Amino acid sequence: MPEAPESAKTPLYEAQHTLRYQRQDQIRNYEAAYPCRLIVYVDAIFPYGVTLLEELLFDAEPSLDIHLLLASLGGDGETAIRILRSIHARTKKLSVIVPDQAKSAATLLALGAHEIITGPTSDLGPIDPQMQLPSKPNTLVAAKDIVAAVEDAAAKVHQAPETYPLYASLLSDVTAILLQQARSALGRSDDQLRLALESCPGRTASDIDNLFNNLKPVLIAGAKAHTAVFGASEATKAGLPIKELKSSDHQWQMIWKLWTQYYNLRLRVYESARASQVFPS
Repeated sequence: MPEAPESAKTPLYEAQHTLRYQRQDQIRNYEAAYPCRLIVYVDAIFPYGVTLLEELLFDAEPSLDIHLLLASLGGDGETAIRILRSIHARTKKLSVIVPDQAKSAATLLALGAHEIITGPTSDLGPIDPQMQLPSKPNTLVAAKDIVAAVEDAAAKVHQAPETYPLYASLLSDVTAILLQQARSALGRSDDQLRLALESCPGRTASDIDNLFNNLKPVLIAGAKAHTAVFGASEATKAGLPIKELKSSDHQWQMIWKLWTQYYNLRLRVYESARASQVFPS
């Protein structure tokens, strides 16, 4: 009996990974239709993600465009800048695809792209740093909400000292270090916005200044909530390089069919045609 090739998969292994192979087939089909390397990032943006994303980029051909399908509620802005610099070192053009939401640090990542590909459901958002609570590392809380909660509690305890045990209990997850980190992160928002804009090769100093001046009032100074909507229309008015697809466009239909695979997983995913890492949410 002839031996099976070394690359052959056993029946059980193949059964366990069928959905992964199907997603990767869809990625390859997209790459064939729109010549590029397509990579997928579905997760919060924190330092551990840099190595996982590097796995998707490690043999990228610099002459080929990179399309990054990004779905994230945010995270660490400094990490977003690192990711931008890493991707730009591997490609002549970066397009960030936003099938659903790319908030906060993910918005920063999109702002550093040559092109932001959007559709009917796409949404960016305020640049408000997100923090991980020590007791709930998978829960993100806006830095501005942490600072506001502590300042509000301090004011109320000052007026009514007997309420201290109540507020100490309510804010038990907020350490002095976390509070200082939240304040520091907020203080870096302007710098991170400018760094993200500057990271895109080809932008002139004038381009960067104009975008910064248009975006700061909307995404930093005037942002009231993490959920504030900043869609294709608002982004275009601000001067961002938006490619807005209709639901009937073939490219959007390919994006949406792939995105629904990840939505259905409800897991953290780093994936390409050749690599795949999936983690519990």
